Amino acid sequence: MGRPRYLWGAAAAAVAALSAALVFQGVPGESPDSARSDGKPGPVTTQSRTVALPTAERGTRAALKQQDTKPFSMLGITWADPSVRVTGTIEARTRATGSGQWSTWLRLDGDSGQGESTARRGGTEPAWVGPSDGVEVRVTAGGRSSGRLPAGLRLDMIDPGEGATGGMEPAAFVADPTETSSATADPGEPTPSDTAASETATTTEPSDSSTPTTPAPTTSAPTGATQTPTTSAPTSTSASPRATAPTAPPSTAPRPAITSRAGWGADESISPEEPGYLPGGKIKAVVVHHTAESNAYTCAEAPAVVRGVYAYHVKQLKWKDIGYNFLVDKCGTVYEGRKGGVDRPVMGAHAFGFNSETTGISVLGTYTDVAPSQAAMVSVARIAAWKLGQYGVNPTSTTTLTAGADGTNYFRKSWAAGAQLSFPTIHGHRDGYNTQCPGDSLYAKLPTLRAWAAGPVAGLTIKSVSGGVSGTTYYTKAGVTVGWAATTPSSLITKYELLVDGKTAATTAGTATSAKATLAVGTHKVQVRATHQSGRTALSPAATVVVETTAPSFTTKPSLALRTGTVHTTAVPLKLTWKATDSAALKQVRLTAPVAVTYGPTVTASDRTAKSGVATTWSMTATDQAGNTATASVARTPVVLQETSAVKSGTWASKSSTSYLGGKSYSSSSKNAALTWTFTGRSVAWVVSRAATSGQAYVYVDGVKTATVDLKSSTTKYRDAIWTKSWSTSAKHTVKIVVVGTSGRPAVTTDGIVYLK
Repeated sequence: MGRPRYLWGAAAAAVAALSAALVFQGVPGESPDSARSDGKPGPVTTQSRTVALPTAERGTRAALKQQDTKPFSMLGITWADPSVRVTGTIEARTRATGSGQWSTWLRLDGDSGQGESTARRGGTEPAWVGPSDGVEVRVTAGGRSSGRLPAGLRLDMIDPGEGATGGMEPAAFVADPTETSSATADPGEPTPSDTAASETATTTEPSDSSTPTTPAPTTSAPTGATQTPTTSAPTSTSASPRATAPTAPPSTAPRPAITSRAGWGADESISPEEPGYLPGGKIKAVVVHHTAESNAYTCAEAPAVVRGVYAYHVKQLKWKDIGYNFLVDKCGTVYEGRKGGVDRPVMGAHAFGFNSETTGISVLGTYTDVAPSQAAMVSVARIAAWKLGQYGVNPTSTTTLTAGADGTNYFRKSWAAGAQLSFPTIHGHRDGYNTQCPGDSLYAKLPTLRAWAAGPVAGLTIKSVSGGVSGTTYYTKAGVTVGWAATTPSSLITKYELLVDGKTAATTAGTATSAKATLAVGTHKVQVRATHQSGRTALSPAATVVVETTAPSFTTKPSLALRTGTVHTTAVPLKLTWKATDSAALKQVRLTAPVAVTYGPTVTASDRTAKSGVATTWSMTATDQAGNTATASVARTPVVLQETSAVKSGTWASKSSTSYLGGKSYSSSSKNAALTWTFTGRSVAWVVSRAATSGQAYVYVDGVKTATVDLKSSTTKYRDAIWTKSWSTSAKHTVKIVVVGTSGRPAVTTDGIVYLK
């Protein structure tokens, strides 16, 4: 923003005195809480104060020690020659009103980067510091030995009129006494000259408005120098169309909400000159800026920040109006900048050399290291889309601009006046001028801004479909709720459509994230279509949705059998088995009683336990991915038959221990000693005690030898169900165990049997 600047190279004249003078500039207007008789907001008073910064050490340094002052919220450093650029270090810090805490040092860019043919002073960008009543400044020239600070260096402080304002008393500032020996004087403010590089603007009613000048510093702080603000009648925030004013063409994008100049309290009396318009009447590109000031302002303070920038541009730098066409705060509020009509191609002063073909949008704050908020990003994208849409310009394309002046950009590319240069239609200030603006973090977001402004909606994807999912296929009974997401902010989206097999099944607002539809039985392709505010559409990847109403089935009904393991009267080991299938996709099988357990679709068995002597019903539910269900159950009673229930043959000894079922067991080492149990059931288990000295036994079922069981165990075990057998139906059976009489370990100890009925 601004004409090319050059390092100040000449030494300034010596100062006439060691003290700097504070100068007040009252800006007529009303307080923020005032209103006109018609109920509309009126202009807000802003006031500025200045203090000269005499240089020292052969013009290479300037400083202002900590000083008290009347409240202000914005500051900048300015100098006499608007063509000069300070390449050294400019820093300031302030004391917060109320808390009395001093801020950290704030570094200011040595070039405001803006150009206006009426400019009377050069300066830094204004910096918002919040309500303050103390200030300290230090300025150092660039590293070259020939470098000098510019003449007329001064601190400018602005009170943007947060509350009711009245007369302001001056506060004295004293230059650093250690630097006074070589101090130089402000030679005054030279009248700017119109160079061949100046850009031409057409105006509705050209007039030669005289611009007030800032009084030259005096040798002592003035007393009673305050000018009493006067109230001026508010003026229109947008110029009315006149014979030479361009028309306001319609746009392909919707107009976002814009806070008018009256809305942020602009005092039109300080910038009475008529607005100018682009010579060609067409905006070809948008230049994105930041105001290079603090990000610590609140949403409520943002209008005051805008007023401060306005006052700084007009009263301190002597421009005819605020330089930017639009300003956006971090909360996403858009403010009308330079007057002339937000819907017309107003000539701004934001990108010197390229003002005549562009519009400028500046985000309040500094975005060198901090990323801009999404709210601000969205508003910049919406303004850019609307303005470019008025002239049929694609926000993601490039355009050719004609340089109105010699220039060099941030990337060290140089050109001469009249050069034809290619720019993205949305680009950063640094692309056309040697400045860091709009900051690295905001500059890195420009591709995103272009995509948001142009459309279509990006990152559109289906996130969920009600019902079940198996792999990449969704299942439902009929009604379906589809959820989606997109990376493009919702305020840039006109609508969403839920498509089923290519046809619209539901339409929602751009803020929605889901929609419902009813589908017929069968397989469907479901997509979401998003319409960007530009009218461009985007389709999500398709999701396959199967609608089915057929319930799953238990091809193998639930069944129980005894299994091996330790037997307790309250926990008899069982195995539950089943098999469920579905015509589409089985989701799960759930045991609902006597306990709740969920199994995957491929699981067909589970080890369980049950209390002996108690009839227990085992209930199961199979569920498919669509939500259809089927149920089945089985009821069984585990029964313990003690050893005393058996018919004995041979010699058996009774043993007592709490480790045995019922506290007793039978033991025998006699070969062919036998025990026989008779029961009616469908599953049986033999329960024994085991040790390293235990022997073997034959097992006969219904008179037929079916197994030889070895009871030997490296560890001692009690109530061990060591052998089981099951049948498909319940019937009367006999189980007989016979002692083998194994050499060296003939003993067999048995607790009895367990069967299911």
